[in-house]
Formats: sequence, C-alpha cells, structure tokens
Amino acid sequence: MGKSKVILFQGDSITDGARGRNDDPNHILGHSYAYIAAAELGREFAEAQPVFYNRGISGNRVSDLYARWNEDAFSLKPDVISIMIGVNDAWRIVNEEPTGVTDRFERAYRHLLEETKEVLPNVQLVLCEPFILKTGATEERWDAWTELLGRYQAVVRDLAIEFGAIFVPLQQTFNDACERAEAKYWIWDGVHPTTAGHDLIAREWLKAARDGGIVFD
Repeated sequence: MGKSKVILFQGDSITDGARGRNDDPNHILGHSYAYIAAAELGREFAEAQPVFYNRGISGNRVSDLYARWNEDAFSLKPDVISIMIGVNDAWRIVNEEPTGVTDRFERAYRHLLEETKEVLPNVQLVLCEPFILKTGATEERWDAWTELLGRYQAVVRDLAIEFGAIFVPLQQTFNDACERAEAKYWIWDGVHPTTAGHDLIAREWLKAARDGGIVFD
C-alpha cells in the first residue's frame, strides 16, 4: 500500500465541533460535518486507510488561521485542505467589536491561499461557502449580516476559481432546507448547525469533492 492520503479540515467552531485535543480516535474529529464526511470516506476507502485531521478552532477568523498555518496545516503535509471560515469575521464587524474595525477577510484569505500553493503546490483545496439563516444571533441585524456574508460568499467563490479550488455551495442548501423545516431546526442560533445541519454540509462537501475529482485512495 502506498502513502495514505491526508485530508485536513480547517475552520472555526462549525468545523471544530468540540473535537478532542489528544489522540483518542473516538473523539479526535469532534461532531461536525468533518466527522460525518470522514466517517463515510474512511469506510469507503478503508483499504487505502486515509488519514483525517480536524484543526478547526472555535472563534477563529481567517487571520487566525493564517497565524497558525505552519503548525496546523503545513506540518501535517496534507493532500487535501478544506477551509470553512468567515462567520467570525462577519460577527465582529456586524457587532462592532474592536477586533472588527477593519475587514481583512479577502486579503487574509488570499494571502493564506497564496502561501499554501507556494509551500504545497500539489495540494487540493476545498473552499466552503460561509452561510447563515435568520434566527437567533442573526435576527436583530439581519440586513447587515446578509450584506456582509453575501460579499464573503462572492469572495470565496472567486478565490476558488482563482486558485483552482473546489467550491462547496452551502447557503442555497440551507435556504432550500428551510422549505422542509424552520431555520432553527438546521442552524439553531443562525450560525451554528444542528446535527441535521452538519449532515447537510457533509453531503454537499462529499458531492463537491467527488465531482471535483478528488481521489481519496
């Protein structure tokens, strides 16, 4: 058997999913979409024994990812890097927090991807669209949220094209899901998905990855 493929999930609390911080395989991937996607791929490609890492950290913005990218990305030598980020960047701006005075989302994201392609020229990138629904934390300033997230969504789509990455569309997936059940069923506070919401993300992630030609064995 050749070298096992290494798949890295990166992001904020949506990816973190209360993941373990030690080597206990029962908890190491947390309970987010990363766990669901890794479970399916791990079963499907068991003979190849792919390796999955979750390095999402609750509260992170894209600039926080960049600050820890050597340790939590490059050192792991991944074949695939999946990134889901943006909600915390928006949160701090919409809520007028001191850490949100300047909007660094696009420039920091591009810088992150530029350096990633320099250090890991053959890595396959998966960029996940940030998303929200109108419930809980997003209701009071919904117009501000949708305006800013809309811009971030366009940025991620454009960066995916620019860097030859796979784009995972998620906002419309959640919008459509609200025809089946109310918003809080899928995203309990407007930002953090429920179990059902994470399954939606995992399904879209797997579809995009397979359609994009990622090989896991």
